[in-house]
Amino acid sequence: MEQVNSNERIEIRFSGKGGQGMILAGIILAEAAAIHSGKNAIQSQSYGPEARGGASRADVIISNDTILYPKTMQLDYLVALSQEACDSYARHLKEGGLLLADLDAVKHIPPVQHVILPLLSSARDTIGKLLTLNIVTLGALVGISHIVAFDAIQKAVKVRVPKGTEKLNLKALALGYEMAEEFLKNGAKNSDDY
Repeated sequence: MEQVNSNERIEIRFSGKGGQGMILAGIILAEAAAIHSGKNAIQSQSYGPEARGGASRADVIISNDTILYPKTMQLDYLVALSQEACDSYARHLKEGGLLLADLDAVKHIPPVQHVILPLLSSARDTIGKLLTLNIVTLGALVGISHIVAFDAIQKAVKVRVPKGTEKLNLKALALGYEMAEEFLKNGAKNSDDY
């Protein structure tokens, strides 16, 4: 997939279940774009009545130009960490948009460009904390898309994660980024995914 033109409006949706940290991931990405990359960014969120387990989503719009309409219209990137999220939002991807989904949580992939990575198991088994799932996912999205530079997302993570967890979360971010790079180097050559 070719890189998105940096002047374009880029629309991203993080989606999954409550408790997976999708809203924080959206906030961090928007801050990386607006504060550390000099772009315009808007972040909005929605979640079900249950704090944990209900549907959750965060939308981010990034542009070099003024963002005149603050709602997503056609997604460039959709992150889906549950089957329900994938089923609900994949139709909102624009033609040529990309779905980034978790290997274990999303079993039925719609006919769109997609990258499937072991996000959940990597957070749980490699990092040792399932709570880092959102940061692993954020690293993977930035590694696949290059929406913002890696140092910009690192700075935003350092500021936003709870005090005392910075080192763990930066490790999670790097892991996600490395998984994406590995996929682009090896997996995409032998895959219909991307």
